[in-house]
Amino acid sequence: MYLIVTKTFPPEIGGMQNLMWGLANKLSKHHMIKVFADYHENHKLFDEEVSYSIERVGGIKLLRKYRKAQLINEFIKENKIDGIIADHWKSLEHLKTNKKKICLIHGKEINHEKGTSLNKRVLEVLDNVETIVANSEYTKNLAIQLGVQQDKITVINPGVDPVEELDKKTLDKVDNLLRHKSPRLVTVSRFDKRKNHEKVIMALRNLKQIYPNIVYICVGYGDEEENIKKLVAELGLQPQVMFFKDISNELKNALVAKSNIFVMPSIVHKKSVEGFGIAFVEAAQYGVPSIGGKDGGATDAILHQKTGLICDGNELDEVYSSINLMLENNKFLEYGKAAKDNSVKFNWDKIIEDYKKILN
Repeated sequence: MYLIVTKTFPPEIGGMQNLMWGLANKLSKHHMIKVFADYHENHKLFDEEVSYSIERVGGIKLLRKYRKAQLINEFIKENKIDGIIADHWKSLEHLKTNKKKICLIHGKEINHEKGTSLNKRVLEVLDNVETIVANSEYTKNLAIQLGVQQDKITVINPGVDPVEELDKKTLDKVDNLLRHKSPRLVTVSRFDKRKNHEKVIMALRNLKQIYPNIVYICVGYGDEEENIKKLVAELGLQPQVMFFKDISNELKNALVAKSNIFVMPSIVHKKSVEGFGIAFVEAAQYGVPSIGGKDGGATDAILHQKTGLICDGNELDEVYSSINLMLENNKFLEYGKAAKDNSVKFNWDKIIEDYKKILN
């Protein structure tokens, strides 16, 4: 039996949650597994639908990690465990076991300056695991720079499930929403500094001179939402920018599928980095190419000048020229087809084979 120890798991929504859910689902078809996850108020109905055991750990957040570690330590003593897979170094920090440990690393959570107390804590945990799974070459290189043992690291990109055919009713709804709006740019992400919506909006001011009916579709929510809306108003771009949040997965996917370019030229903000960018792959599944930032793991998800473009998100000129280059002569159609073909390599059925190799 393998234990999956994670702070984040559905029905909570997010990229990390989807990653741990996909891993648990696919692994359960090859091994007996048990998931230890943090409590979520709507977990009961969700947990009843899966074929494996999920134990939820609640209580005061500050004390939860100790209680969770105690429960896992007791479970290991009483059961035959082949290994432990953790979503985060903190999920392993208080476990007392010699069982085989595999820890996933994503970028932001290990990005602490070398020699600091947090960096020392990260290294202490990762020195005691058999395999460290980095979500991209970028994250692997970042980990090595911060003192993680290179020979322990293997790169396995996050997986995606094949997309389901979109409902005609939803597609028609999006067609009506976006009528007479073209070309179409889209970003699906949290509104935070790292995602760099601001540069896309600033580029939009110039792009609308060439493409008067251009539209930028922003799907998500987050701390920077009000600042982004304020910038849109200051630049007089309300007709060109559409905001969506708290929408169904079906509508979100239809908005992406009906767009021409997925744009997320991420930057490094403080310690926050884009470790991979699963949203690029999700867009590619619908034949939508991407523009990503050079700072982070986007280069694992986007093949530059083939399935999209990589630019310096700190440079407005580069963001603008990348969008313009892809729109010229409908270059996005060529890149979109290649992106869709390339997205197949990220299917969970292929990705899980890499996990099986390190487990065996």
